[in-house]
This record gives sequence, structure tokens and C-alpha cells, in this order.
Amino acid sequence: MIDSHCHLADETFGAELEGVVARAKAAGLERALVILEAGNEQEAAQARRVHELWPDVRTAVGIHPHAAHEYGTDIERVLTTVREQLAQTPTARAVGEIGLDYHYDYSPRDVQRTVFRTQVRLARELKLPVVIHTREADADTMDVLREEGKGEVAGVLHCFSGTADLARAGLDLGFYISFAGMLTFNNAGPLRETARLVPVDRLMTETDSPFLAPVPHRGKRNEPAFVTHVVTTLAQLHGIDVPEMDQHTTANFHRLFRP
Repeated sequence: MIDSHCHLADETFGAELEGVVARAKAAGLERALVILEAGNEQEAAQARRVHELWPDVRTAVGIHPHAAHEYGTDIERVLTTVREQLAQTPTARAVGEIGLDYHYDYSPRDVQRTVFRTQVRLARELKLPVVIHTREADADTMDVLREEGKGEVAGVLHCFSGTADLARAGLDLGFYISFAGMLTFNNAGPLRETARLVPVDRLMTETDSPFLAPVPHRGKRNEPAFVTHVVTTLAQLHGIDVPEMDQHTTANFHRLFRP
């Protein structure tokens, strides 16, 4: 079982890393993909601690749309920051999370698009997959992926909470769709219907921890061990048993990230 997206390098986990990792292993997790904010030395240091505790973890490095304003339109700084950290991180397997967030708009939208485009171009150059964050920006996100990816960049739409149309657009680009704890929420009926539409060979599972803990842990701090609830829900939606869904989602992770 794999948590394809978590933030174990977040300071929230700093004092409890050993316990969190131990619980993940006890829950049967093979590995996790830890998301790192490019240029964040605290996260980089904590990621090294995570790797010492759990050598099978892998990482992704990118500039989140919330932080895009820190770079403005300085494309060279974006490229240098992400490229150098990828090169210095032996566990890095992807550029991410990157994308657009028009819900919070912590960064101007034109700046978000510039930073996003730059990183997709870099991923294409480096032949790395991308981990995509998109919120209330479906059309622009897909446009950037088509225009800059040019059909050569693989990736995943992480923590998917969008429409069936967005899922189909991602699938048409060859992307994977990753579901998190929201899939288990009582009010997530439409999202569960969308999850049924995604073929099992394109599904991934994640926690996005420490956020969005699934039922029955909703309201608590999330952690990788809780991904088991997402796998179970997806198995129920597709009418297969949990080990089979686990096999599919694990194989999909390996296919994309080549860990």
C-alpha cells in the first residue's frame, strides 16, 4: 500500500516522526511520496530525517501556487531553485506539487500561471512526472499542461476533488487521478461517483497529510497510515476486494514515479 502524497516534512510532524513512520509501516505501507517546498531548508532537513527512518520514501520538489508570489516572474530563479534541489535530493522522483489555486488566490493569477508553466517545461526537459494541485482553475490548469507538456509530461491530479469533466480531461492527457480522505466524507457522493468513472489502472491513493483525515479520523491530524481507509473506499466503489485495489494503486504508483 502506498501514500502517493503526504507532507511528512511539515513541521507538524517534527516531534512525532518516529511514531508516524512506525504506524505507517504497521498499517502495511510500502512507501510514501513526500512533497517538498522548493527552497525550504527546514523541510529539506526534515525530509532527510524521514528517509533515515523510512528509506523507501521518495520525494517530489516544486513551488506551490500559494508560494508563486515569492518568485514573481523571475523565471530563472524558479528554474534554479527547483532544478538545484532536485539534483541535491537523491530520492526526488517528480516536480510537484505545482499548479493553480484560484480559490485562495494567495498569489496573483498571472504569476501563478508563469511559475506553473516554467515548472512544467522543466519537468519536460528533465523527463520527470508532475504532481498537480488545481482548485477552481480547471480550464487554465489543463491549458498549461497541454501547451507546456506537449504530450510528453506524465503526472497525477492529486487530492482530486473536481468534476467528472476534469477527471476525463486528466485521463485524456494520460494522467493518473489520486483520491484522498475526502472520498470517505458523508457529503462526498458526487466525488465518489467520479471515482467510479476512473479506470483502476489510473487510480492512486493518498492522504495529503496532515490535512483531510478520512472517516473515521475526520477532525484529527491526518497521517500516512490512514490511507488504508481511502483504499478500502475505492475498492468498494469499484466492486473489488481491498487487496486487488491495493495491487492496482501500488502498480500505478510504480509506473508513474519509477521508485
